[in-house]
Amino acid sequence: MPWIVFDVIAGPSTWKLAALTALVAALVVAVPDARHHAPKVLTIVGVVFFAVLCVLGLVLDRHSLIWLETYAQVLSSGVLAVVALGSLAFTPFTEQYARESTPPEVWGTPRFQRTNRLLTALWGTVFLVTALLGLAAPHAGSAKDWLTWVIPVILLVLVFRITRWYPEHVREQARRGR
Repeated sequence: MPWIVFDVIAGPSTWKLAALTALVAALVVAVPDARHHAPKVLTIVGVVFFAVLCVLGLVLDRHSLIWLETYAQVLSSGVLAVVALGSLAFTPFTEQYARESTPPEVWGTPRFQRTNRLLTALWGTVFLVTALLGLAAPHAGSAKDWLTWVIPVILLVLVFRITRWYPEHVREQARRGR
């Protein structure tokens, strides 16, 4: 949620408000998360990332912040890509969410592991592509909105749908013995 809040609000004149709003959202998510189970990697990274942005907004002068105003969304997408793809070396970040709705006896199965590795790789790729589109956007002229909003939103909607569909598809295949 905090990352979506940030991406929706952040712009050249609104990134400080976006960072503060996203930090509050990250804390709202983090507190109950920490009370009920181990905090998720995206929650921890979100709190740190948005806190750093807020501090930068307070301590740096306007001229020093031009790069951040221009590339705030690129930076957030890039951080998400690094976290998602980096989590493949340990516990795929989607697994932390999947465990909340999956019985513990399933967690160690090859299907569960493979499903989460695939979904995490897919999310990481979408975040990376979104960051790269954002890097190109300032130089894209009239195509800027396509690179910063239209294509990223389409990609996110697709990956959300795949994330909802694919685990059920895998379960159905398992029921059929495939």
